[in-house]
Amino acid sequence: MKILVTGGAGFIGSSLVDCLLTDGNEVVVVDNFNDYYDLSIKENNIAHNLQRKDYKLYKADLADKLAIRKIFAENRFDAVVHLAGRAGVRPSIDRPDDYIESNITGTIHLLELMKDYQIKKLVFASSSSVYGNCKEQIFSEDLKVTEPISQYAATKSAGEQFCYTYHKLYGINVVCLRFFTVYGPRQRPDLAIHKFTNLISEHKPIPVYGDGTTKRDYTFIDDIVSGIKSAIRYNDTGYEIINLGGGEPVSLSRMIEVIENTLGIKAIIDRKPMQKGDVDKTVADISKAERLLGYKPQTRFVDGIAKFVDWWKQQNSKKIDEAA
Repeated sequence: MKILVTGGAGFIGSSLVDCLLTDGNEVVVVDNFNDYYDLSIKENNIAHNLQRKDYKLYKADLADKLAIRKIFAENRFDAVVHLAGRAGVRPSIDRPDDYIESNITGTIHLLELMKDYQIKKLVFASSSSVYGNCKEQIFSEDLKVTEPISQYAATKSAGEQFCYTYHKLYGINVVCLRFFTVYGPRQRPDLAIHKFTNLISEHKPIPVYGDGTTKRDYTFIDDIVSGIKSAIRYNDTGYEIINLGGGEPVSLSRMIEVIENTLGIKAIIDRKPMQKGDVDKTVADISKAERLLGYKPQTRFVDGIAKFVDWWKQQNSKKIDEAA
């Protein structure tokens, strides 16, 4: 297959691309290399693929419809995996315009071009953030998601709805995957596990918002990639929303404890009040993913943190040696 992966230089995108190439697919990556975090991180994510004949990279923004149309004109895609977009709950509250342009306008441009070029398969990256402060004990896909508590969550919910509209009007088959707190090698440096690992290793205080009882359904990157690959193959129904979670909700206090134990360093806690946009818990019902995609997460949280820390140590070996 020839697959377009938007956001393909990022954490999830580059991990997926590596697996798609290993499986024998031809992959085209679109990424705008924005300034949300250090550009060298994305460059390192993709460097090993740049000379491959079955890999093609375009530096372009989905908000630039003419640039994206040129990419569609030059390639004939069998499927699109749409991972691109502004990430992060807290920054979306301060910079909503950026999120509307990237996550809504960019998605509509992509859907329009899929319609124009008659590409019928889309996997769309949504988020557990759409559930807001859901009072249910476990989040299933049939819950109403009409009360997002951040602009980021609102844009992801809107993206799902636009995907449904284009499915209904133009016959595009869509699987919207709601990711639950993805972690692992290549994780963005602004995310808690990566940020805390850096700070704990440097014996610096870590900012802990709330009393540590908030829970996240952490999902290891390999399990997410497996779920995306299954969604690409899925064709039994025309439109589905499916949770991809880790099946093992972990409290903030427990997450810190596991990182401490893995590093062998005690954290210095800087306790802070809860922030706007943060949710109390995310707990994925993954029974639908198991039923439709054969999805079964394989990586326990403790093991996933060990794999992440091993990767982190490789990336920071020079800094670690200097501190020794």
